[in-house]
Amino acid sequence: MASTISKADEYRSGIGYDVHAFVRGRKLILGGVQIPYERGLKGHSDADVLIHAVMDALLGAAGEGDIGEHFPDTERKYKGASSVRLLEKVRSVIGKKGFSVVNVDVTLLMEEPKVSPFKARMKANIARVLRVERSR
Repeated sequence: MASTISKADEYRSGIGYDVHAFVRGRKLILGGVQIPYERGLKGHSDADVLIHAVMDALLGAAGEGDIGEHFPDTERKYKGASSVRLLEKVRSVIGKKGFSVVNVDVTLLMEEPKVSPFKARMKANIARVLRVERSR
């Protein structure tokens, strides 16, 4: 996952990474989209590994640490939290520093389930929250 943010004539790039194990009994949420599958990802929030990587890249590019610092798994208020909502908060954090998102590029590594049927919705969710065109 890589992202670029800008402030006036300053461009910064960030790289985000996240891994969660599959477990039974949880919904699989990727890019803010529920994917039909018999397992979900283990995590404190909704465990949306794709959006977590995006958040980590944006926070890093802005010099704002990582998602664990902003949304610690020791705080009950983040239990089951929507990663889309957390991404909105990250956008606000970087916005307060004068940054806006220029582009985001995400690579999801998994053999199954197939996510290509959901790709457009994932992209639309991220673009909407970050206020960028889908082509970015």
